[in-house]
Amino acid sequence: MKIIIIGGKGTVGSAVVKELSPRHEILIAGRSSSDLPCDITSEDSIRAMYKKAGKIDAVVIASGSYAFHDFSEMTSDKYYVGLNDKLMGQVNTVLIGREYISDGGSFTLTSGIIGHDPIRGGTSATMVNRAIEGFVVASAIEMPRNLRINVVCASVLKEAMEKYAKYFRGFNPVPAATVALAYSKSVEGLQTGQVYKVFG
Repeated sequence: MKIIIIGGKGTVGSAVVKELSPRHEILIAGRSSSDLPCDITSEDSIRAMYKKAGKIDAVVIASGSYAFHDFSEMTSDKYYVGLNDKLMGQVNTVLIGREYISDGGSFTLTSGIIGHDPIRGGTSATMVNRAIEGFVVASAIEMPRNLRINVVCASVLKEAMEKYAKYFRGFNPVPAATVALAYSKSVEGLQTGQVYKVFG
């Protein structure tokens, strides 16, 4: 298969590239990518990515950001960071991608454990992650041409604990390589409308 991995240079994305590259043709996309430059907050950038890639069989999105602040500090502008980037960035990648992906192809999105197990400062992350999962579950039943869509929801990464441990006390961190297996299941399997939880 020919697979676009958006965010393929990040911790999760790199693990997904390592997992899938022995069996498939991989194109890495992202703001600093040499294969396919792409900013998912821009519909024009998403469309340009697809046009450059040509016909593809699967898309993995392992990118997206949101603002982390105590609720007392949150403003509508701060919420829009996550809404415009991680939520609508992924949604628009799917909406535009329908024109370019092969029959029977798949989209794999990314949410996160905070959607199910909130932490301090994470109201935006919880809101966005739940919205992503809702979009996947609902859109799966209306996908044309036997297209599939799933989402991977992982715990905090083991590789990130040095930086984020104080926010995730009591959580069970998981290695990026383990999380990558869920993306493999989504891309190489037959299921659709699934939320693959990798909580350790």
